[in-house]
Amino acid sequence: MLAVVAVLAGLAAAVVAVVRLRARRGIATAMQRATYDVLHTAALAAEPLRGGLSPAGAGKAARHLRALVGAAGLTIADRDRCLAFDGRGSHHGDQFTAAATRALDTHRSVVLAAADLPCDRVDCVVRGAVVAPLSGPDGRASAALVAVADDQPAPGLVQATLETARWAATQIALAELESSRERLARAEVRALRAQISPHFIYNALTAIASFVRTDPERARELILEFAEFTRYSFRAHGDFTTLAEELRSIDRYLTIERARFGDRLQVRLQIAPEVLPVGLPFLCLQPLVENAVRHGLSRKPGVGMVSIEAQDAGAECHITVEDDGVGMDPEVFAAGGPETDDGQHVGLANVDERLRSVFGDHFGLVVETAPGAGTKVSMRVPKFHPGVRA
Repeated sequence: MLAVVAVLAGLAAAVVAVVRLRARRGIATAMQRATYDVLHTAALAAEPLRGGLSPAGAGKAARHLRALVGAAGLTIADRDRCLAFDGRGSHHGDQFTAAATRALDTHRSVVLAAADLPCDRVDCVVRGAVVAPLSGPDGRASAALVAVADDQPAPGLVQATLETARWAATQIALAELESSRERLARAEVRALRAQISPHFIYNALTAIASFVRTDPERARELILEFAEFTRYSFRAHGDFTTLAEELRSIDRYLTIERARFGDRLQVRLQIAPEVLPVGLPFLCLQPLVENAVRHGLSRKPGVGMVSIEAQDAGAECHITVEDDGVGMDPEVFAAGGPETDDGQHVGLANVDERLRSVFGDHFGLVVETAPGAGTKVSMRVPKFHPGVRA
């Protein structure tokens, strides 16, 4: 019996030791716990702020911002209203809006005492507030952060509000930057469309006209191909497409160009089937093929070859467009290099900028060329990337 008790006591001691060991591994110091809490709360507030300073985003962020400041209440106010409120003091909304307007006009923070916030409510706990403009890197601000105090605002609350407002303004600025990049990408697509229309449409219609009397059936087929090409190129929806759709449009383009050049234009395709669904920016491959035909082969006497390859490279798709035409001066593509008068550089620079904007600076175009040596343009496209959906 004593032996059994001894064994049980030993097991109990072992269990306690294991529990203590696990608890010791899981317990952080007070400083580590405080750091984690601040960073976690900041991350929760950052997500809605990255969506822009809207009432919905402000409403989702206010609770987390109040936790960062440690205030009795918190509101985000512009010149017209309180966009969102969390905690106590919402009945002072008009006064907070007026104070926010003053802070935005002077570009300085404002500390309000109890005398600045008169109230007839017996249960009102508001005794002060700190108002800090949400100023971006350029110093401009359209809203302010108001931290409500249930006592005279202490220096700690003032400093916490100012630092939180500075951090929140950075998140809002990042949202505006992302929005401006998206607008720029759409503007660059419109620029590409405008570039397509002058030279290609004229040449395509001229080529089709040459077959109207001699080969009406072929002229009809070319008109249909031209219609489908322009429908795709000038579509009004979607910033992204699939490699398969882009190649289908390129096939229509080359069909029309072969009508112009005849046997002088040869095309070689080598496409891995598994990369056909890969998403990529709209009209990022067609300008490369057009550049090869227009600037590489049209000036070359005799037969010219355009090669288009798309290979599976693990997490990426590697695409190249190569021609054996007259080539170009590499200085054209150097940083700050001159643009050619006929727009030779514009289309490639446009595609390069959009690739970097969507996928990052490591995914721009690589151009290999020299006078008389043809041109090879390569790009890397991630098979999966957040936000890229055809």
